[in-house]
Amino acid sequence: MTDRDAIRPTRRAYLRAGAIVGGGLLAGCAGRSGNANSDTENGGQDGGNSSVNADNASGGSASDGAQTNADTNATAGGGGSYTASMAPMGAVEFDSVPQSAFAIFPQYADMAVALGHGDAVNAVYVPEMSGTTMNHYYDRLDGVSFDWQGLPDPLSDGLAKEQLYSLGSDVHLADPAHAATNDNWSQADVEEVGANVAPWFGNFYSGTHAEPPSSYRDSYQYYGLWELFGKVAQVFQERQRYEALASVHRDLRSTIEKGLPPKDERPTAVRVTLSEGSFYTYHLNKPGYWLADTRPLGANDAFADEDWSDLWGTVGYETMLEADPDVILHLWGLTPNHDMAEIRSQLADHSVGSQLSAVQNDRVYPAGMRYQGPIMNLFQLEMGAKQLYPEQFGEWPEYTDGNPYPDIPDDEQLFDRGRVARIVTGN
Repeated sequence: MTDRDAIRPTRRAYLRAGAIVGGGLLAGCAGRSGNANSDTENGGQDGGNSSVNADNASGGSASDGAQTNADTNATAGGGGSYTASMAPMGAVEFDSVPQSAFAIFPQYADMAVALGHGDAVNAVYVPEMSGTTMNHYYDRLDGVSFDWQGLPDPLSDGLAKEQLYSLGSDVHLADPAHAATNDNWSQADVEEVGANVAPWFGNFYSGTHAEPPSSYRDSYQYYGLWELFGKVAQVFQERQRYEALASVHRDLRSTIEKGLPPKDERPTAVRVTLSEGSFYTYHLNKPGYWLADTRPLGANDAFADEDWSDLWGTVGYETMLEADPDVILHLWGLTPNHDMAEIRSQLADHSVGSQLSAVQNDRVYPAGMRYQGPIMNLFQLEMGAKQLYPEQFGEWPEYTDGNPYPDIPDDEQLFDRGRVARIVTGN
């Protein structure tokens, strides 16, 4: 990773930081470090706990759990205080719409952008990667962008309580249950930050339907990506934007579902990351919002029968050749962290890799990020549909590393870019 840019204070950081230091709230916090479960990129531990209230446990409806009313559990009175509700926090009260929002994973940053509040985001995981990737999509939406330069990475040295105090956010778009699992964090730390800085509002374990920590298990609930987006829309009081974007998503899902061939005519596929001669392999059709861009496409998972304890497996070239998928979707391939031209060369130059059907038939494609918010999800659904089913949805165009999402002709787009841009910008 490159060196992180210096932390950019929020509008209220100096004021709040001064009050905190004066009150001695940072005493005893120096030296906190740790790593957010060490497997930040690859997911949480597999739990599959049936005792958790698994709302949308099947993985989502036609709109992946989208609510018909983003404010179902929110109340506001004449511009005054209001509440937003989501497990595991329950009802959270806000005095006003947050002007600064701490995010760990980019799905929340993408949600903020989608709701017209992207400038509120004051932190995001690996900003160079997350921000660049988000803008690769936003480049196709007039007037939409994300200013990531200067944002700190909240996990560069492990989740640090001092950083949360320093940033002085109005909301932490992060799961308190997940925060409590970080090195040198306790339940008391989570409660302290929530009381002294800003409330927590996030849900991490819905990403894979993994088991949350025992102290949160009774209050936990699983959400689909678009349902989670609706909950965040409560926080920013952006019901209309949410509903408009959810309508775009429903239309896209309907288009895809109507165009899918019968299951026995669909290709076999894998989603992988190639690293140091091994394939990190991920399922396509399991529950969880990290699969919100592959599950609706219904491809035949070449490793569907594998039950990996960490929700991903590691296989070599020989095992991959035994599975011999028709399509290889390379996770993170649209991010600046991976060079697809180099990946294809590695596969083609390998004695076994060159025998893979996907390599021989030029069906090794870049995929996006699992940490996807709603706008990213729209593009990644379209991208996957074209890569898996070119006869039904049109060919995926050639992609050049480092470039924005391809400029697909209007008549070949699966959703209306102008419609999305107008919703996000309010024009």
